[in-house]
Amino acid sequence: MKAVGRNLIIEKIEQNITKSEGGLLLGKADREDIRYVEANIVSVGNDVEGLKEKDSIFYDRHAGHFIEVGKNTYHVIKAQDVVVVL
Repeated sequence: MKAVGRNLIIEKIEQNITKSEGGLLLGKADREDIRYVEANIVSVGNDVEGLKEKDSIFYDRHAGHFIEVGKNTYHVIKAQDVVVVL
């Protein structure tokens, strides 16, 4: 799988899983006050500079769309939606 142009294929990093009193695992709810989400880059398009595969980034949570390949779900965003490289 390879991104093209100015696109990035990323995997969102799941954080803050908590356990309820009954033993259920609960994911972190999307908070409206947090605009940026952390992810790892899976593939970088050929027109993207300054980013590479396996970089950790923060991107605008409203950006892009999801794709499903096999049993995995990825997110496709534009390079311009990246705000921080860790």
